[in-house]
Amino acid sequence: MTALDWPFLLIVATASYLVGSISTAVITARLLGLPDPRAAGSGNPGATNVLRLGGKKAAIVTLVGDLLKGLLPVLVVASAASDPERLTGMAAAGLFAFLGHLYPVFFGFKGGKGVATAAGAILGMAPVIGVVAIVGWISTAFATRYSSLAALFASVVAATLATFLSPPVIGMAVSVMALILIIRHHANIRRLMRGEEPRIGEKKPETAADE
Repeated sequence: MTALDWPFLLIVATASYLVGSISTAVITARLLGLPDPRAAGSGNPGATNVLRLGGKKAAIVTLVGDLLKGLLPVLVVASAASDPERLTGMAAAGLFAFLGHLYPVFFGFKGGKGVATAAGAILGMAPVIGVVAIVGWISTAFATRYSSLAALFASVVAATLATFLSPPVIGMAVSVMALILIIRHHANIRRLMRGEEPRIGEKKPETAADE
């Protein structure tokens, strides 16, 4: 098996994508009798919307589940693959778990923004960078109460650190996730610039998309 063992990478990518496609927000909402987060609130199946629809406990379950979707595939590959395939496999696992969350095959390809899943993947690929990014997210969210701004800040921090401090394949995977996160927050960025972005815990219009 070489670093470019395509059957190996295809298996890793497919399995990771399927794990990422498990929508924690939708499943949590169904189990707790909450409205479908894809159709209620902001329409985004993520922890922020679940917080508005069902409170802190439901949001925490969603957040942890989404984070584990990104973390576990990377850890499995890290423990099962040998050098030099390990890093390439870890990057593929993290990136495709993230893409599975964004476009879940089991839930009509309508997923969330992917912040927690990306955080989990980065924790697995580059633990120190992952911790720094999560601390940056928490600090920004606490200081501003803007979930989207915290996600954008953490994305930039993670991509910058990974580019300069991680192996190239890991840096590339983290940078791709960060770029996609920023693009998917385009509506949030516009609202932030207009001063119309709701803060964490605030209600928002049905048409607004959140993190």
